[in-house]
Amino acid sequence: MTETVDVVLIGGGIMSATLGTLLKELQPDWSIVVLERLGEVAEESSNAWNNAGTGHAALCELNYMPQAADGSVDPAKAVQINEQFQQSRQFWSTLVERGVLGDPKTFINSAPHMTFVRGEKDVAYLRKRYEALKAQPLFEGIEYSEDSRVINGWAPLLMQQRRKGEPFAATRVPAGTDVDFGALTHQLFDHLQSQGAHVVTNTEVRKLTRNDDGTWQVRYRRTVGTTPGRLNARFVFVGAGGWALKLLQSSGIPEIRGYGVFPIGGQFLKTTAPEIVAQHKAKVYSQASVGAPPMSVPHLDTRVVDGEASLLFGPFATFSPKFLKRGRLTDIVAQVRAHNLGPMLKVAFTNVDLIKYLVGELSKTHRKKVDSLRVFMPTAKDEDWSLIQAGQRAQVMKGGALQFGTEVVASADGSIAGLLGASPGASTAVSIMLGLLGRCFPDRMGEWEPLLAGLLPEYGRTLNDRPAAARASLAATAETLAITA
Repeated sequence: MTETVDVVLIGGGIMSATLGTLLKELQPDWSIVVLERLGEVAEESSNAWNNAGTGHAALCELNYMPQAADGSVDPAKAVQINEQFQQSRQFWSTLVERGVLGDPKTFINSAPHMTFVRGEKDVAYLRKRYEALKAQPLFEGIEYSEDSRVINGWAPLLMQQRRKGEPFAATRVPAGTDVDFGALTHQLFDHLQSQGAHVVTNTEVRKLTRNDDGTWQVRYRRTVGTTPGRLNARFVFVGAGGWALKLLQSSGIPEIRGYGVFPIGGQFLKTTAPEIVAQHKAKVYSQASVGAPPMSVPHLDTRVVDGEASLLFGPFATFSPKFLKRGRLTDIVAQVRAHNLGPMLKVAFTNVDLIKYLVGELSKTHRKKVDSLRVFMPTAKDEDWSLIQAGQRAQVMKGGALQFGTEVVASADGSIAGLLGASPGASTAVSIMLGLLGRCFPDRMGEWEPLLAGLLPEYGRTLNDRPAAARASLAATAETLAITA
C-alpha cells in the first residue's frame, strides 16, 4: 500500500525550506516529506557560490526602477521588493529569537549596497532615482554623491586610477546585507527534521499523477541504486528550480499550459586576496549592457561564506540547454509542447539583442572578463582573479515574452503549486510562500493568520506608508540579526 502524507516538497532549496518551516509552524501535526535529487540540500540555486548573496531589497538594483520614455522614474516596484525583503528579515529574526536559526552571522552579514554609474546620461538617471527614493521610509539613509573623495571613502577600489574628468555618481545604503542562502537553507531543514519532517536526498521525482481521491501520486527514483518508489500527498509543492516546469507539465494541470523556460547560466570572477578584499566592503551594482537580461547586471560584491570574506564580480552569462547546473542536456527540448512552441519561438525572434549578448559573453577570454571588471576597478590584475561557475537560471517564457521575475503556478483546487523564474527569488522567499499559502489554503488562512502574525510582527501590513513603523521594524530586525550600518 502506498503511503499518504500531508505535504511533499520537491527540491531541497530555500523555497521548500521556507514553505516547510511555515507549514510546520502553522500545522505541527502535518506530515512533511522533502525529496531532493542531489546528495545534499541547497546544492543548486540556493548554494552560496551559485548566487551573489545579495539581500535583494532594491537598494542598489537599477532594473527594479527603470527610467520611462518620458524620463521619469517610478519607485513603486523598488518599494514593493523592499517590502518583501522586510518580511524575510522579520521571519528570520523571529526564528533566531526562537532558536530555530543559529548565530545570524552564519547566514547574514552587513554589506552596504551601492550603485555606481558613469557617463552624463546615467549620472542624470541615478540622480533622479535618488531623488525619488530618498523620501521613501524604507530607503531612509540612502546617500548620493558625485564627489570622488566621498565615493573613495565608500569603496576605494572603484576610484583608484579613475580617469580625470569622467562623470560618475554613486548611491549608498549602509544597512544592506550579504546573505548565505545555502547556510540558511541547511539550518531550516535541520530544524524541520528535528520536528519530524523527512528530508530524503538522492531521490529524483519523475512524474506527478492525480489520484481519484484528489491526492497526488509522486513517483520517484533513487539516484543511488536507481530504486523506484511512490507516495501519495494531499499537497505538493514543486520547488525544483528549472525542473519545476517539467514536473508541473507531467502533472497535467491546465494552468501550466503556454509556459516555457529559457536557461541562462553565469560565471563570476572571484578573489580571496586579503589586500584586495580588505579595501571593498559593499555590493556595488551598475547598469546592464545593451541586450543583457536584468539578472546580468554587473556588480562587485563582498561575500561572506563560512566566515571567510571574498569578492565576486560578474555575472558573465553562459549558455547550456540544462535547466539546472546538474540537469540534463535534453532539458530545453523536453519542455516543448504544442501549446508552448509558438510563444517560445516568438521569444527567440523578439530577443535578438539577448542572443547577441550571449554570443558575446561566450566569446570572452579571461582577460576580456577582467577588462569588464576594470570598468569597475581600474587596478584589477588578471592573476588576482579566478573564474567560478555559478548557478543555472531558467527564465520564464509566457505569452511570447521573456519574463525576469518569479511566478507561482497553482492548480485551481490548490492541491499542487510550483515556482518558476529567478530574481529576486531567494531574498523574497517568505513573501512568495505567504502568497502561495493564501492561494492554496484559503479556507485555513483565518485560522493561520494569528500564528503568522506571531512569526512576522508586521504581517498583513505594509511599512513604507507608515514611517514610524518602518523605522522601528528596520531597527528591531537589524538588532536581532546583528546587522550594523
